[in-house]
Amino acid sequence: MDLFIVVVRTLFFYAFILVIYRIMGKREIGQLSIQDLVVSILIAELVAISIENVEDPLVLTVVPISILVVLEVVSSMITLRNNKVRNVVEGKPALIIDKGKVNFKELIKQRYTLDDLLMELRLQGIKSLLDVEYAVLENSGKLSIFKYNFLRLDSDTPFPLILDGIIQNDTLEYLKKDNSWLNQMIEKENVNVKDIFYAFYKNKKLYVIKRSELKTE
Repeated sequence: MDLFIVVVRTLFFYAFILVIYRIMGKREIGQLSIQDLVVSILIAELVAISIENVEDPLVLTVVPISILVVLEVVSSMITLRNNKVRNVVEGKPALIIDKGKVNFKELIKQRYTLDDLLMELRLQGIKSLLDVEYAVLENSGKLSIFKYNFLRLDSDTPFPLILDGIIQNDTLEYLKKDNSWLNQMIEKENVNVKDIFYAFYKNKKLYVIKRSELKTE
């Protein structure tokens, strides 16, 4: 009888977990944030305990899992709308290699060793640090690498200046620019900052994607 209950519970939670992960949204395993990972671990532990303890009612597992899902969805909605909260919850990308030079200060801050960096470069088929212009440690822990161009000319920063209507002050500081300079660039585009979904600086020009240009249907 216990074996039958275990099988039924396993099938139930298999279907239940598929549904709740559809509710929480699609993400690859490598793209999970710390928050996503914590929720996933807690759900796995709750399900494992419930399957083992066949005498406990299912509601004791379904309720806490449902609470976690609601918290995850609400938190996702808040982080989508609030850049400061998003930075606290999910962190920010870290520039590990800047214009061909390893940023050891950022390596220490992120607790990312030189061995980790070299291994990731090898995995992406890059033989030498000298071939890399930029390397960005993303929130997911994945390393995004930008190789030097054929002529080894300096290219533009991989970070946006404006993201979802919010000025990225870290990028401004990196470019050694200020808000006055950015406001002048925005005025040339005849657009308000709040109406900008994404903007980046390239070849001495500000490239802007407006909210009105996004496909919403």
